[in-house]
Amino acid sequence: MSPTPRQLRQELADLLERLGALTDPGWRRAIEMVPRERFLGEAVFTQEEGAAGDEWRSMLRGRMPKEKWLELAYSDETWVTQVDGTPAEAAGSTTLGDPTSSSTMPSLVVMMLERAGIKDGESVLEIGTGTGYSTALMCERLGDSFVTSIEYDKLAAARARTALEAAGYAPTLIAGDGLHGYDKNAEYNRLIATCSVRYIPLPWMEQVSDGGTITTPLSGWMLGSALAHLTLADDGTASGRFLADGVSFMPARPHARPPRSSYVLGLGVERESTIDPNLLHGRTGRFVAQLGAPSAEKMGFGDQVILLDVATGSQATTRRNPDGEGWLVRQHGPLKLWHAVEDAVLTWLAAGAPDQSGFGLTVTREEQRVWLGNPDGPFWNLPV
Repeated sequence: MSPTPRQLRQELADLLERLGALTDPGWRRAIEMVPRERFLGEAVFTQEEGAAGDEWRSMLRGRMPKEKWLELAYSDETWVTQVDGTPAEAAGSTTLGDPTSSSTMPSLVVMMLERAGIKDGESVLEIGTGTGYSTALMCERLGDSFVTSIEYDKLAAARARTALEAAGYAPTLIAGDGLHGYDKNAEYNRLIATCSVRYIPLPWMEQVSDGGTITTPLSGWMLGSALAHLTLADDGTASGRFLADGVSFMPARPHARPPRSSYVLGLGVERESTIDPNLLHGRTGRFVAQLGAPSAEKMGFGDQVILLDVATGSQATTRRNPDGEGWLVRQHGPLKLWHAVEDAVLTWLAAGAPDQSGFGLTVTREEQRVWLGNPDGPFWNLPV
């Protein structure tokens, strides 16, 4: 006989414990109770091996055996449910575009909940309802009245509401811009974001209680990311270190990079680069480069790195030196992107090249400062 959904949830919980993502018995009980299959809707998108990065195939629930759908639902996988605003069940067999909503892999969901330090009896503001699965986990553990969740995408918000109601949960659900928070239920003990932001929105600071925490992925247009865990002080500031965990979430819509206009590469003056461009392909190297040049997006691979600032037309392009060792860089425009990246990367290397946990963030009303080592160390201001 095929395993029941309850058995599959228990097996998923066992897997998450083995992976080290799940350690809290309270979250284990929630994993064992919440029916993830309800939050996948009627279809999901998948990518076939060898397909282009923006090519997606729709898999309909009604066209596969029930046990296959349950197996899919209780795998530790992220399932894309919407591409460019179109849900999987409304798309054709294949579609092109970028993911705009998904059911995040359970190991990452529960890791975020544990890193946020959420405990029984605490109120939580969730930024990014998505499919509603993580919202349901919090409702199962804390109770509906302790959970408020905001979703920017109106279609995704409506689908999440339907799934939550069908599963028996009734948190406060808001369709709106999560960067503004939701002050009617404030103050919150914890704020957790399931989308990435370029900086910490000040309304979040105002709606979390003194001693409360903000846990959010911090990312940018180079897609360098880190998981911030900040504690609110009674003077209205917040500070904390980034966690070592590797995270990757879709950006909050207002913080996504602007549309790329046409551009011509190869402009400007060429010189030797003082750093290896391949450093920018690593997780922390990309994050550090983004601190140095936060308005640039990164393209290219290998020895060729392309940085482009669409607002000013500034660019930097690297290549291996054909006449000897090292690399060359050509820059153009009012912003010297590679100068800024070199300074940031050299500072990081001089400190021993720590991972993201070697950095921290301090937020005040006037500035948001990412620092290296300690709050008095080298720092970079976020693009508030």
